[in-house]
Amino acid sequence: MKILMLVSSMHAGGAERVAATLVNAWAERGDDVTLTPTYSSKGTCFYPVSETVRLAWLADLAGTRASGARGALRRLAALRRHIRDTRPDVVVSFLTNVNVAAILATRGLGVPVIVCERTNPVAETTTGSTWRRLRRLLYPYADMVTVQAEDTAGPFARQVPGIKRLAVIPNPLPAPLLDAPRVALRDEGPRALLAMGRLVPDKQFDLLIDVFARLAPDFPEWSLRIWGEGPERPSLQAQVARQGMQDRISLPGRTEAPWDELAQGQAFVLSSLVEGFPNVLLEAMALGLPCAAFDCPSGPREMTRDGQDALLVPAGNRDALGAALRRLLGEPALRRQLGERAAGSVRERYALSSVLAHWDLLFEEVGALGPQAVREQVAP
Repeated sequence: MKILMLVSSMHAGGAERVAATLVNAWAERGDDVTLTPTYSSKGTCFYPVSETVRLAWLADLAGTRASGARGALRRLAALRRHIRDTRPDVVVSFLTNVNVAAILATRGLGVPVIVCERTNPVAETTTGSTWRRLRRLLYPYADMVTVQAEDTAGPFARQVPGIKRLAVIPNPLPAPLLDAPRVALRDEGPRALLAMGRLVPDKQFDLLIDVFARLAPDFPEWSLRIWGEGPERPSLQAQVARQGMQDRISLPGRTEAPWDELAQGQAFVLSSLVEGFPNVLLEAMALGLPCAAFDCPSGPREMTRDGQDALLVPAGNRDALGAALRRLLGEPALRRQLGERAAGSVRERYALSSVLAHWDLLFEEVGALGPQAVREQVAP
């Protein structure tokens, strides 16, 4: 099968990580895979991409760079030529702006297109009104629309009426994590509570810093380490300094080895206001880290099985988060129990093989893969 994957860029980010995982897995099993980042400037791949994946940058295909509406039309025309030349059996696209371009570029070509929302499109606030209107107008022309969590599907279907097919498909757990050693949890000595994500308002790291600062005197062996980079860094650093917590709270920046850094922690916390499907929570759980998370829309509730595999607290409730972290930091037996339960659960439910089988069923449904091929690919 020939698969064309479209994604905005291959910079560091959750969507890019999933794109790399999927194209590598499809290519490894023998599919003909092309990955096309559509960003107006050519970049590099933050996540490793197999040599068997054909990498085609739209910035190269579009030629001389132009800005504004002229540049957008040039890139759209180049994308349509690229799809026609590639002749894929299916186009898979990530992120709203890329999805809109994919639908427009495939009109009349007879190529099925599956567009994928990578956040919670109902709750997130970063998508502008123009893209929201285009999404509402054009998504009904896609052969399939996917979201990442069950909680998102119903509200999104009401927000964008007329969608032909709407499916829920979770992110796969990267294959190396299935066999990765679990974190060795300690009852004594220095221990780190970890958080990870872009330093942006929706991650609510300012709230997390306040909550940890109140707990810190009672847990002198614990520190808070927030991995990530973004525009909120100056204000977060100033907040840490105001509270005199420079020795207990650190913001070391972006890491190229997130799993290695997660494995250095003893607990993990997700303080987000909104998520689509928080990869970092999935990965922390897979490594056996005991976790606390806001029950934000969407993902944490499904991922933790309604709080069976982590401490799930009401979204935005800082007192509840503080109480959960007090338990997590202060109860070694609870940490071990949650870590073991989390790793076993997500390594089974989000295994790459299971998610790939789900993708094959979607390919069949849009006519890109015949039933016999599906049976052969998903057979044990």
